[in-house]
Amino acid sequence: MSKLTVLPNSYLTLNYRLTLPSGDDYINTFVDRPATVLMGSGQFAPCFEKVLLGLGVGEKRSALLPPEESFGDRKEDLVQWVSLKALREGRDEDTKFHPGDVIEFNAPGGAQYAGVLQSIDDEGAWFDFNHPLAGRPVTFEAEIVAIL
Repeated sequence: MSKLTVLPNSYLTLNYRLTLPSGDDYINTFVDRPATVLMGSGQFAPCFEKVLLGLGVGEKRSALLPPEESFGDRKEDLVQWVSLKALREGRDEDTKFHPGDVIEFNAPGGAQYAGVLQSIDDEGAWFDFNHPLAGRPVTFEAEIVAIL
């Protein structure tokens, strides 16, 4: 009988950790509960799926991923001005906004995207729409719990 390994279409349960260059965890399911993922479905970035391919139950793997292989480089053109009118659209009138807040917006066609509020005044706000990990190398560590 052949050993079960992670394939491009596997349904699996795993523990994983994304660690920043500082050593701080960005995500860590080892301390909480494992994640269940369908490979190839878009639930996991392709750069992480590539690390998992070929692993068996109980196996661990770690990889240092540079920005160009993970969340991309920071793009200054993704720091954008949003008018107060656009920011308040579809929100309660008494909603308060504070720098550091992650705010979701509706894009045409029903998609959603999010940005981090940088600063705000009476006319509008500056948002950073880069992924929070853009421009930073990350370490991805995973352990396969089960292949379903």
